[in-house]
Amino acid sequence: MRTVLVTGPGGAGRTTVAAATALAAARSGRRTLLITADAIPSFPTGTEPTEVTGHLHSARIDSGAHFRGELLELQDRASGVLDLLGANRLDGEELTELPGSAPLALLHTLRRAAEGDWASPEGGYDVLVVDLPPLREALALLALPEQLRRYLRRLLPQERQAARALRPMLAQLAGVPMPAQWLYEAAARKDAELAAVQALIEDRATTVRLVAEPGPAAEDALRAARTGLALHGLRADALVAARVLPRHSCDPWFADLAAQQDKCLDHWRADWAPGTPVCEAPHLGRDPRGLDDLDALGLAGPDDRTPGRAEHPWWIEEAPAGSDDDRALVWCLPLPGAAKTDLRLVRRGDELLLTVGPFHRILRLDSGLRRCTVAGAALSDGVLRVRFTPDPALWPRTS
Repeated sequence: MRTVLVTGPGGAGRTTVAAATALAAARSGRRTLLITADAIPSFPTGTEPTEVTGHLHSARIDSGAHFRGELLELQDRASGVLDLLGANRLDGEELTELPGSAPLALLHTLRRAAEGDWASPEGGYDVLVVDLPPLREALALLALPEQLRRYLRRLLPQERQAARALRPMLAQLAGVPMPAQWLYEAAARKDAELAAVQALIEDRATTVRLVAEPGPAAEDALRAARTGLALHGLRADALVAARVLPRHSCDPWFADLAAQQDKCLDHWRADWAPGTPVCEAPHLGRDPRGLDDLDALGLAGPDDRTPGRAEHPWWIEEAPAGSDDDRALVWCLPLPGAAKTDLRLVRRGDELLLTVGPFHRILRLDSGLRRCTVAGAALSDGVLRVRFTPDPALWPRTS
């Protein structure tokens, strides 16, 4: 399945571009599903896929219903502990969603799409278009499955799960109760769900479509976006310039605004091309109100890509000839737009903790690098290079 994740700075028109992209894909004959949390004029508001027009369906994310369902399920699973404590059960009618529940609801919806829970009347969907939150939140959301799976592995490692027959004895020996079996089962179930979402995000057929209105306000956000996308191994298929004004206006005020937009577009093309095309969506003079207005934006649907696991964004090189240690290895990661002052690198056991500005990622090192020590790092030409030298205690020199 081809997946397009649409995001951009707040107020840039993400939802409109997501709808126009989904419509363009459907117009080409591909079965398309649009997922959004926002209302779109002339689109249905159901939480299950509902037909919009030929080959196009949409589904609305209801974060409140998801929050209530998850909390009630957790309450049922923990009923023994709650009864022991004399706790009063909560009813669904009295539950109000808490801040932060919307991203989890979106992940749940992505999991349903990834596992094929939804299908069009003609069969499975060919294209999935997802209207994501604003840029900074979207990048954090896309990194969340990997982070949560790491937390689960650290807090409830499956290899330490004791056999049921030994649990009472181990609890008596340890002097503390062993974690309940349902807790491990819940962790395993959540890990499988998160793995499905992570696989969808990291798939070769998944790309990010960025949306921004040309102007100085978007420059910094897009520069940071390039770095964040590269850090997490995400691929952008297009940068959509929204609300582009017509050129050659007789009104000097509009002509000046159009000239400013043209200057910004030139910068974008220099920074993003040729790998990421810059597309223009014209200003319609009003907010789009229906399918005809979405067609008038002239946006293309996503290209065809072969699904499959994407390669890691990093690679390993041998140290250049003439270096101090010819056995050294250099770990390389492209970070376009990154500044040295925003970069922080920490080696922790078998992991590399990397922070670039507001973005953070923990990467597990390859087996060869785990037996090495970090000898230095440098950022040049938009590529971070971390130098590793063999640890004599773990990788003894052979004669």
